Formats: sequence, C-alpha cells, structure tokens
Amino acid sequence: MTNEVKKGEDFDSSNLVIFLYKWRKPLLIVMLVAAFSSWFFSCPWFITPKFKSTVVMFPATSSSISKSLLTEQAMKEQDITAFGEDDQAEQLLQILNSNKIRDKVISKFNLMKHYGIDSTSSYKYSTLYKKYENNISFRRTEFMAVQISVYDEDPQLAADIANTIASLLDSTKNEMMRQRSVKGFQVVEAEFNNMKAEKDQIVDSLVALGNLGVNDVEYQSQVLNQQYAIALMDGNRTAQAALQKRLDILGKYGGIYMALKNALEFKTEQLILLETKYKQAKVDAEENLPQKFIVSDAFKAEKKSYPIRWLIVLVSTVSALFMTIIVIMIYEKITAYNAHKKFHLGQS
Repeated sequence: MTNEVKKGEDFDSSNLVIFLYKWRKPLLIVMLVAAFSSWFFSCPWFITPKFKSTVVMFPATSSSISKSLLTEQAMKEQDITAFGEDDQAEQLLQILNSNKIRDKVISKFNLMKHYGIDSTSSYKYSTLYKKYENNISFRRTEFMAVQISVYDEDPQLAADIANTIASLLDSTKNEMMRQRSVKGFQVVEAEFNNMKAEKDQIVDSLVALGNLGVNDVEYQSQVLNQQYAIALMDGNRTAQAALQKRLDILGKYGGIYMALKNALEFKTEQLILLETKYKQAKVDAEENLPQKFIVSDAFKAEKKSYPIRWLIVLVSTVSALFMTIIVIMIYEKITAYNAHKKFHLGQS
C-alpha cells in the first residue's frame, strides 16, 4: 500500500516521453479538436478575409523650388533629386497620421458606410477612427523609407486607398507650406511695390528737374561757368543774364539733383536684390514640388493577408496542448494528494 501511494505521490515530470505516452489519447483528442475548431472558426464564415496593399516611398530632402533651382549656390540639402533622411521621414509620418488626410480618405471612400458603422450612433466617429487605425497604418522601414499599409475586404479598394493616401501626402504638405509661402510672398510683394513706387517718384522728380534744365550738375556747372566767363570778357550782358539765370537754377536745384541721383542708384541696387527675392517668393507661393519619391505603388492583391489560418491553427493547437498538459499535471497532483491523505487516515 505504501509503495502504491509512493508511486502516485512521486510524479516524475522530467520523464516527458513517458508522461506524454501515458496520456497520449486525451492529448491527441484535444489536439485534433483544437486544430479542427481553429480551422473551422477561422474560415470566411466567421472571420472576413482581408487583403493588404502597400505603398513604399522615400521623403524628398527639399521642399522649396526657389532654393533648389533659382539660387546660384544651392546646397546639397536643397537638391530636389536627393532623398530625405530621418527628419523628413518623421515629418511624413506625422502628416500621414494627421486628421487632414484621414478625414479626406474617409470622405472620398465613404468608409463609415463601408465599415458598416451606424451613422446614428453616439460613438460613430470613435468607432470609425478605431477601424481606420486598425486597417490603415504607417511605419518607417529599416531603409529610412515610409510604408503605407492598408487592409480591406476589397483588394481593389485597399490598393485605391493606399495610392490615394500617397497622393494626398503631396497636396496636404504643399497646402501647409503654401499658407506660409503665400504670406511671405505678400510681405515681399508689398515691400517690392513700395520700393518700386519710391524709385518711380525719384525718377519723376529727376524728370521735373530736367525740364528746368538740371541734368548733370557737375558738367553743366563747368560749362556754364566757362561760357559766363567768356560772356563777361566780351561784355555781352544779354548772354551774362541768361547764363546767370541758368546758374541760379543750377545752384538752387543742384543739391537736390545730386541727392536724388544718389538715392536713385541706391534704390535701383536694392530693388534688384528685392526683385530676386520677389521672384523666388512668387515661385514658392504658386508652384509645387512632389514631397516624396514613390518606390512602389499599391496594386490589387491576389491573395488574402488576414487571417493567416495555418498560424491560427498552429498557435491554437499548441496552446491547447500545453493547457491540457498543465491540467493533467494538476489533476495528477490532486489525485496523489488525496491518495496520500487517504493512506494516512487509514493508518490512523
């Protein structure tokens, strides 16, 4: 009796082969049931298959057309043909996760209806955004590219959504940049127009002085003084009076003429520099550059990506096997304990 209790009490769990052979029939039955159940309940009747489409792209390093193309000394970071790095990839991810792109995609493809969400529900948007996040994801690859992944029951719709999101990335980022570039262009345009008006005003003043006979103060002063000296030597009073009148006008307006001439030269130089900025700001405000390099577009998938039935069957079967083994071990421990307890009660 003692030996029997001892045998029941000493469960040698290290001898796994013996243990599995002893309980081979229950374990085999559990594995078969688990495998069949997981295979059956993962079929399309219970889990709707989903197809996956992806877009892979690299960010562009430069977003400014003027800096990339219109400046004489464009740096490497402003090359429109260069791929972006970590910062640009993170920027793309933030924009892709923005509600601007999300709302446009939801509206274009009527995802609330497509996902079967009750439009009268109090939590319709929370449910919609949750489904959107579950089916559409963005990540940075190990090669610093950005990947858009879309799962959907309709393979063509999955591809269309992925390609649309890639397209919306350009328009969304360009729209964000245009808000700033347009404001900058307005500031430069106003300053350019003001300086141009000031230059035109100076030119009008010089024209008015030219009508009075003030054209080149230094040269005119030299010539008139020479002619006045000749008239004085000849005693020609009429010529002296005429020359003196012109010298008086020259003396009265000569300083103003020189000041206006210097101001015109300065304004012209400033206007040339400002005109360059004006043209650059105008290009940035009116033109757009692609914000990414598409490596691969999304296409209609031929095979479903979800659920992976063999993986479900494998995980379910293995999990059921381990749970059964644990239950059997607990059962044997309890049986051994009860037998041990019964033996001692019999002894007493």
